[in-house]
Amino acid sequence: MIGTLGIDGPANVLLKDWKLSTEGILRREEINTPIVSLVYDINGEVSAGVAGVDAVEKFLTPEWIQRFEHNISSAPVLVIDANLSTLALEASCKLAAEFNVPVWFEPVSVTKSQRIASIAKYVTVVSPNQDELIAMAKTLCARNIFHPIKPEEDKLSPEDVFCALRPAILVLLENGIKVVIVTLGSNGALLCSKGNPSKALNINRKFPKSGEIFKRVQLTCSPNRFSEPGLSHGSSLFAMHFSTVPAKVKKLTGAGDCLVGGTVASLSDGLDLFQSLAVGIASAKAAVESDDNVPPEFNLDFITDDAELVYSGARMLLAHQSML
Repeated sequence: MIGTLGIDGPANVLLKDWKLSTEGILRREEINTPIVSLVYDINGEVSAGVAGVDAVEKFLTPEWIQRFEHNISSAPVLVIDANLSTLALEASCKLAAEFNVPVWFEPVSVTKSQRIASIAKYVTVVSPNQDELIAMAKTLCARNIFHPIKPEEDKLSPEDVFCALRPAILVLLENGIKVVIVTLGSNGALLCSKGNPSKALNINRKFPKSGEIFKRVQLTCSPNRFSEPGLSHGSSLFAMHFSTVPAKVKKLTGAGDCLVGGTVASLSDGLDLFQSLAVGIASAKAAVESDDNVPPEFNLDFITDDAELVYSGARMLLAHQSML
């Protein structure tokens, strides 16, 4: 973990139950710990919010990030988010590229998602919602021809949603991004790529397949379900829809972060991208059912059961079609 915190009350709360190394966390008296304050409506949706994350841009410099070359070079995946400055994003991506480490870019917001412009060629996976997807596509092709799905179109089929978002998805893929995961809230997620998305990550080159997540999910989600030979063609467009499972929603923040966290943790454990995204969506369900932004603990029995439901319901929308 490479980040920045102040020496203050909010930082102490965050670190109280912290179980990972704090070596990469820069702490100084002059740093104000990044804070986001949210107001929810009766449905658990965010109705208003104020974010104070300036310290991330100011203090997480390329120089600080480069101190942890060894950590980045040995990581299965490097996750970066758009709170970083453009220079810090570029430094992170170039370091990962030097050691052939896949990069996952989390867009954070519509405005900050546009920071993809200078690093697209280094990025392996992006995970925008549809508004962030549109903003990224506009940034990369400088044309205002993309439009998000309107609220009254919320009941569209996964095929129609993909068709509506396909032009924006193609722009990202044509600019070097290997895999586009579009989060659709209660409608699940789209997984899109050139050819087989699992081939783009190339994680298993040096990491053993092990761990509790791997053992459990490998038994319930067959790794051969989406292994058609034709998926290996790099010039073909691939699209798949992963649905969600019913949830008792308390609030809707934290779901996107838990989707990314669950997916990346599963990839690092040895699962393929299809299995891992199913775990990520199951993790997002746990987040919206929790009073906390991120659940203090995840029940692996529940996560495995929900991942199996998500995985078994995944549907191929498009494969083998030329991107031309």
